[in-house]
Amino acid sequence: MNSDRPDPALAAQLRSNPHLAKLGDDDLTRIAAYLTVRDAAPGTTLIGEHECTREIFVVVSGQARLERSGLDLGSAGPGDLFGELGLLVGRPRAASVIAASPMQVASLTLDAYDALAAADPALALRLTRVLVDTVAGRLGEMTESVGALLRERSLPRRTHVTVQIGDQALRVRTGTPLDDLLPTEIDGELVVGGQIDRRAASLSTPLTADCEVEPITTGQWAGQRSFRNSLALLLLEAAYDVVPELDVHVEHSVGFAQRIAVKNGVDAVDYEALAERIGNRMRDLCAEDYPLREELWTVDEARAHFDAAGWRATRALLDTWRDPTVMMVAYGHVYVLGGWPLVPRTGLLTGFQLLCDDHGLLLVYGPRGTSPDTEASVLESIASAARQVSRSAGAMIRAHERWLGTLGISSVGELNRACLRGDVSQVIRVAEGFHEKRSSIIADRIHGRDPRAGIVCIAGPSSAGKTTFIRRLEVQLQVDGLSPVRLSLDDYYRDREATPRDEHGEYDFEAFEALDHPRLRDHLQRLLAGDEVQTSRFDFVAGRALPEGGRRLRLRENDILLLEGIHALNPELLDDVGAGRTFRLFVCPLAQLPFDRATRVHASDVRLLRRIVRDRHGRGTTAADTILRWPSVRRGERRHIFPYQHHADAVFDSSLIYELSVLKVYAERYLLEVPHHSPAYSTAFRLLQLTDRFVTIYPDHVPPTSLLREFIGGSGFDALHM
Repeated sequence: MNSDRPDPALAAQLRSNPHLAKLGDDDLTRIAAYLTVRDAAPGTTLIGEHECTREIFVVVSGQARLERSGLDLGSAGPGDLFGELGLLVGRPRAASVIAASPMQVASLTLDAYDALAAADPALALRLTRVLVDTVAGRLGEMTESVGALLRERSLPRRTHVTVQIGDQALRVRTGTPLDDLLPTEIDGELVVGGQIDRRAASLSTPLTADCEVEPITTGQWAGQRSFRNSLALLLLEAAYDVVPELDVHVEHSVGFAQRIAVKNGVDAVDYEALAERIGNRMRDLCAEDYPLREELWTVDEARAHFDAAGWRATRALLDTWRDPTVMMVAYGHVYVLGGWPLVPRTGLLTGFQLLCDDHGLLLVYGPRGTSPDTEASVLESIASAARQVSRSAGAMIRAHERWLGTLGISSVGELNRACLRGDVSQVIRVAEGFHEKRSSIIADRIHGRDPRAGIVCIAGPSSAGKTTFIRRLEVQLQVDGLSPVRLSLDDYYRDREATPRDEHGEYDFEAFEALDHPRLRDHLQRLLAGDEVQTSRFDFVAGRALPEGGRRLRLRENDILLLEGIHALNPELLDDVGAGRTFRLFVCPLAQLPFDRATRVHASDVRLLRRIVRDRHGRGTTAADTILRWPSVRRGERRHIFPYQHHADAVFDSSLIYELSVLKVYAERYLLEVPHHSPAYSTAFRLLQLTDRFVTIYPDHVPPTSLLREFIGGSGFDALHM
């Protein structure tokens, strides 16, 4: 504070500000005595975005630039004020002020203002009025700008709307946020968003019409996805705080964990130390309880932001964005594309761990509500299983990424660009060639395992493309001189009356106990011994097992048995049958393209779209029926397939990077057929939003031997089996 040395030159500089000039020369001279003058070199941050310092600044000389999340908001020169709200109410700063040239600034801190108020209350009051007037003027300018942006948006026609929540109808003011109507938790599960007329929405969404509202909690798959996406954004924010230049990307899921790639081009990274630093910062951000910011930007603004940030993949996606605006979300400095509800505050994000893993990081999420005493052991158990899955599938996914790199495609946006350039045929040829080569490599491994007759166990979740893969594998095995013989686990079901029931009292056809395991074991042992066996068959219409209703089989010298079914990876299936002569295969779409550094296409959504198109296109089943059955399908996979995928000797990634562009041709119509009142509508609407991000590729580009033909029809393998 310079109260003993009034500075007439500084007072004259204050006078150049049109708002401060309303005060007299004597007032400005006395105020100048309470200012602290400092020098700032170019690049110095005078005010940091989100800081909460109680201080106001006036530029004495030089120029400053104003930024928000990398966006240029203008400049400040001699006489300009900034930070009025920070002094008056202590709100977090909305923008950063950075010296663009050598500068001199004068500041009035809260302590200095209090000293001025104690010494001259009347002067302090006059200064406060000037500052309030300054803020009011800026708010007026902002109102005009917002009015221009919203000129085409009419005012609400009603002051109140009726909201139906369960059996309760509430009359609330128009614009009431969803958060005001939903509890924080339901049955111990965090409420992370809501559905407004069966469309997912964030808790900050204002209600503008009569509607039905349902909560989305972490007890539902949609809420779990929201929670994990929120953790991914939290990680990106923490990584930016720890090492701003670090290039961090969220990669594929591995069980209850997510692979995190560090792509900064530096080999000598201490991943263990990095995981500890970023993990600690994530916990700090949770303790600081930052709110989620949701902002509607124009697409041009978002493009400029991601250009400046160097996020090429996100920038490419916005090149084909159909809407004029885009929702942007952040917990701090790092913005990502919105569109799916996220946890509203960082303080609600708990139960996670960040570990190093094979030249990268592993973000592990445990169950919410785990006690501190058991959380560490639960997370470590999850991490151990995730590492096994990551190792079994990692080599194939890295190979997948390498050939994508040769095409210059590493994101949805870049795939869209390739389509617009006319590179569709080459993309399809390379993708199909990768499938063919991978099938050949797996066949060679099977052939090299044991020259004697053996068993190849093949499992994968629904709509993984197992049928086409098996036919393709049969061809490659024949090229290697082996003769494949198929046997399905489905033919070894017990009678329907002997089938176990689930917790709802329904037949659980996917339970391991639904199989006649002793009979299957006996048949396999005899086949491997060279005996001829009368195999079983199951009559699905009558629900009856026919123990001798199948084909008679004998494995010859070069025969190999292909055993396919939901339990094919379960070690209990074969026990010691064919010890050393068994090869296990897991088939599933794994590697999916990212939208940005935080989110990517989910493999389960790809499989659901495949099934919707196949069942509606080829079997007449509506998209609504397929969607409503999907949760039960997923439960069976989580119980009986995914827990055993780490036992696989080889993994076949059945994803095709271009397939959503093709499935879109059929899926859009089938999803639009789902009625708005249907419980399936929320999923149908979400999948429509997903397919809308892809440029269309027409199915006549897809070769007849493609795995995709299994779902859209026209497979060349079907013709061969006629």
